[in-house]
Amino acid sequence: MIRYIFRRLLWAIVLFLAVTIVTYVIFYLIPVDPARLAAGRNPTPQEVKNVAHYLGTDKPVYYQYGLFLKRLVIDHSLGYSFANRQSVNSAIFAAAPVTISLVLGGAILWMFIALPVGIYSALHPRSRLDRVAMASVLVGISAHPVWIGLMLSYIFGFRLELFPIQGYCNLKGSIAGQSCGGPIDWLYHMVLPWLTFAVLYAAFYVRMIRTNVMETLNEDYVRTARAKGASEIRVMVQHVIRNAMLPVVTMLGMDIAIALGGAVLTETVFGLPGLGKLAITGISTFDLPIIVGTVVFASVMVISFNLLVDILYAWVDPRIRLA
Repeated sequence: MIRYIFRRLLWAIVLFLAVTIVTYVIFYLIPVDPARLAAGRNPTPQEVKNVAHYLGTDKPVYYQYGLFLKRLVIDHSLGYSFANRQSVNSAIFAAAPVTISLVLGGAILWMFIALPVGIYSALHPRSRLDRVAMASVLVGISAHPVWIGLMLSYIFGFRLELFPIQGYCNLKGSIAGQSCGGPIDWLYHMVLPWLTFAVLYAAFYVRMIRTNVMETLNEDYVRTARAKGASEIRVMVQHVIRNAMLPVVTMLGMDIAIALGGAVLTETVFGLPGLGKLAITGISTFDLPIIVGTVVFASVMVISFNLLVDILYAWVDPRIRLA
């Protein structure tokens, strides 16, 4: 087990280096000078040169990348923004809780919907609920997250006035620039973003859980357990659901990681100040430290969730050996 985790960590380091190197290369392929943008309106060539020296963009790309790794490993710093010279660490730590709460809350909601519906559909195929669930799957697969978010905002926010359409409230309490705060206000503002994720992903998971449970019900060990007199609840919990959930755990870890990187669309629709908004700001101003900072955080989250999924394999199915 320890050897397996160690090998995965080594591979994670290689993947992390590859992602950051590609990010730096792409940034240098864009024919835009961030020093000219940071120098203000109508700067002189000397002013641009001075700003480039101050930002360090006049150095070769390999030199800048080396400084980035040195700051990250030794100083635990992602550097400072080209645009306002603020700490990238502070910007990431301020935006990350918004995105994490959005994705994890959405994941809990879509699994809360998909598990009972998928299992019931598998146990009662061609029932009315099963047909409604399969029809909803088509909607969830076909719909775009922006469209889902806008429809939910229009119905539950604009027409029914049940939930706010835009904005975010801090979970711990109100902060500067916000008129709300605390768990109640935070939950109130996150319902529609969570529903957007739930509608989008629950459809996939209902179909996956339904298919896996139906296939597992026909396995020999399930028939053997029933023949030995095991109760139906015990058969479902210990034999059917546990084995049917293995591919679901795989997809859940991957989808949460992907959603962390793709939450920008949902954050844009509902005006959430998360990593998506931060990344867009960095891209629009060609702010390399901000761009790399969001890429680094997203990469670490994806790698961590994938590692967590592999470890959970052993708990879900003891037959798997992580040798």
